[in-house]
Amino acid sequence: MELTQELAEKFARIALGHVTQQYPHKLDHVMNGLEDAREPKALHPIFYGSFDWHSCVHGYWMLLTLRRLYPDASFARDVEALADRMLTEEKIGAELAYLDREYSGGFERPYGWAWLLALHGEAARHEDGDWGANLEPLARAFAERFMLFLPKQGYPIRTGTHYNTAFALVLAHGWAETHDADLLSLIRERAGFYYGMDRDCQAWEPGGDEFLSSAMIEALLMRIVLGKADFAEWFANFLPRLDIGEPASLFTPAVPTDRSDGKIAHLDGFNLARAWCWRGIADALPDALAERAAQTAERHLDVALPHVEGDYMGEHWLASFAVLALLAGADTGS
Repeated sequence: MELTQELAEKFARIALGHVTQQYPHKLDHVMNGLEDAREPKALHPIFYGSFDWHSCVHGYWMLLTLRRLYPDASFARDVEALADRMLTEEKIGAELAYLDREYSGGFERPYGWAWLLALHGEAARHEDGDWGANLEPLARAFAERFMLFLPKQGYPIRTGTHYNTAFALVLAHGWAETHDADLLSLIRERAGFYYGMDRDCQAWEPGGDEFLSSAMIEALLMRIVLGKADFAEWFANFLPRLDIGEPASLFTPAVPTDRSDGKIAHLDGFNLARAWCWRGIADALPDALAERAAQTAERHLDVALPHVEGDYMGEHWLASFAVLALLAGADTGS
């Protein structure tokens, strides 16, 4: 299953409907006094939609990605108009100023940081707009946060939610390859430090509110930083019984039981994210396992894609993960 213009139209229309929808909204906001009790749009003049800051960021990432891939599609002009209206120096300056507030050091760490870098990286590919140049100061601010934080983060966070270290490093690595050699070097060093000696992963997943496969997102990161040959050796030790179908959990899609519950709805994203990871490492696997990886990815996509739209608890973010999965495997390196 691949991304088509028909799917792109569907995903773009979903995101265009929520990136400027202010409510309902879940803030990541420390109030230092009554003066900080403000509505989302006053705090974040760009990223106030999509239920939360990070989902709004990756909603914009998806829209610009789809606009680049399908520049003549009917939604492309709407994306351009939105980006021209929202991704301005003034509004980005206000988003940047928010980071200078007291107690803002943990704001959106590390998930939102990584998605903002991904958004800037995508925006910079659109040479016919000022969006990349306007976003660069905000991206640089988050890159600096990574540079300061990663050396003192002594242990990786492996939970399959927003705090996951490997996911953030995957996205940040993609940005740093083009935009920041120092951060790129640090990410590669930290990935080896955090995960290089991992062996015999049990893959006790998913947890009941997870949207990432902790095992597979780690594998995707190591595929990216190690290259094919070194990854193959590492992966054989990390998951040594995959050839006999163990751990079985890695081949089995999650089953959400209530998509109106925002946490349980994460499991649709879990299936999309796991498909992304299987596809992203498949080229470095032995032929038989690569074929099974492709089949497993398809199975996860089949059960998740019908639920990208529906209840807002999933609709405000799932399409971005569908795009990650459908485009997976193209940029894994040598």
